[in-house]
Amino acid sequence: MRYTQTGTAVASFTIASSARTYNKQVEQWQDSEALFMRCSAWRDLGEHIAESLTRGTRVIASGRLRMHTYETNDGDKRTVYEMTVDEIGPSLRFATAKPQKAARNAHNGHGGGTADPWASTAPTGDEPPF
Repeated sequence: MRYTQTGTAVASFTIASSARTYNKQVEQWQDSEALFMRCSAWRDLGEHIAESLTRGTRVIASGRLRMHTYETNDGDKRTVYEMTVDEIGPSLRFATAKPQKAARNAHNGHGGGTADPWASTAPTGDEPPF
């Protein structure tokens, strides 16, 4: 976890992914070649990741992919894929989790407001429910 010069939180991390298949001929599980995806998460999401997830935790993530190409000192062209994470959480396939609602910070750029944006009172009288 780091903060930019303007105080914006950013978490940078790598997600590794590999498929595991059962080889009936040798009666063993085999892992495919691993894919390593560089990821970044900004602001509150980055802080929540730093507080909630640890190295080795199985996660499910979605976000926006970005590709850029560069040339090495040897003249080789390389292509790198990175993901700006929009959503992430622990995988529940082999674990359980108890999500806890995070307190909203006034400095996060979203302003104040209630802790639960869906909390409202029921309509009264002839007031429409929307």
